[in-house]
Amino acid sequence: MILDDLRSVILDRKLHPREHSYVSSLLAKGGDEILKKIGEEAIEVIVASKGGNKEQIVHELADLWFHCMVLMSEHGLSHEDIFRELEKRFGKTGKTQ
Repeated sequence: MILDDLRSVILDRKLHPREHSYVSSLLAKGGDEILKKIGEEAIEVIVASKGGNKEQIVHELADLWFHCMVLMSEHGLSHEDIFRELEKRFGKTGKTQ
């Protein structure tokens, strides 16, 4: 699965930074820079969605997912953690406490 492959590359860059690697440079800048990139990518998803070009929407969503995966690596999480959370929620209706 591509998410497993991507996670492996991100973790490799985290453990073995490479000089010309975007992931390595982003991780070296720290959490605030990663969060900034997620914010930028989220805005780009919104703009693409408003424009209605499906190819551009897919492109921007891929960028957003990628940067979210970098953030997950910062916190020791993986897409599997997110999948488990979604599975817990699947089929449940919202409840007020």
